[in-house]
Amino acid sequence: MTIGVLTSGGDAPGMNAAIRAVVRAGLCQGWRVLGIERGYAGLLSGDVREMTSKGVSEVIGRGGTILYTARSEELMTLGGQARAAANCRDMGLDALVVIGGDGSFRGACSLADLGIPVIGIPGTIDLDIACTDYTIGFDTAVNTAMEAIDKIRDTSSSHERCSIVEVMGRSAGYIALYCGISTGAEDILLPENWKDDVQGLIHSVLEGRKSGKKHNLIINAEGVGHSAELAEKIEAATGVESRATILGYLQRGGSPTCRDRIMATRMGVHAVKLIAAGQTGRVVAYKNDDIVDFEIHEALAMQKHIGESWLTMLPLLKR
Repeated sequence: MTIGVLTSGGDAPGMNAAIRAVVRAGLCQGWRVLGIERGYAGLLSGDVREMTSKGVSEVIGRGGTILYTARSEELMTLGGQARAAANCRDMGLDALVVIGGDGSFRGACSLADLGIPVIGIPGTIDLDIACTDYTIGFDTAVNTAMEAIDKIRDTSSSHERCSIVEVMGRSAGYIALYCGISTGAEDILLPENWKDDVQGLIHSVLEGRKSGKKHNLIINAEGVGHSAELAEKIEAATGVESRATILGYLQRGGSPTCRDRIMATRMGVHAVKLIAAGQTGRVVAYKNDDIVDFEIHEALAMQKHIGESWLTMLPLLKR
């Protein structure tokens, strides 16, 4: 039995813990485990190496991915998908474990449709995979951003500024939501409910100053964006010095938190158990404090939204 493992798309803290779990659990089954470097690009180019137990020792606490990652436009084509499937067969892969986000899963789904046994493990800081309540990397990214925002608040307070801090998340607002609540931000801008209400932000800043606040903190999701433009408009309308900070890729790096290491390990082991049971074409997920799995087409068809209870809570925290 030979299985392959790759990481694809944006890197996320905890991916190495997932790789480690897949490799060691696979080796315990007596299988051969191949690491495919640089995601689907490496699958297409045959960039593969043998994985050993020693080779994944001391990686559980490392950020990034030891298998590297890249995006592959070729895999989005029918020809690229066919060549990737052929390479899986040439390598003798009995199953392929893909660690990544929704784009990575779409690639895995295409391979599954071509007869390649695949298992998906959700690894993305964005928490935007609909079938799962948790994705590897989210907790580390949120804590990294929270610590940075706490520091920005210190200098914002010293200068009596309005600070707009933009966090990652693509079209999902989960990082902004968690960071905004945990740092006590006055306003949290989410793509799920943003209505381009710049005047509302201006009113919020002015009302805060009237109530005695010396600074304002606004957390802005990547899916809303335009942070510098918002800062300019707020300063022009209020006279309050306003600055925009985009945290960017620092949210992807750093040693994974305990939660990410544990979740990645549980998901990696579950992936190997599925392969051992002959159950492929599935995505590993976390639901109700348990590791479960879904058929890959079903998983990709699911929709995910920030719950109404979160959204109705936010206005109450401004009072």
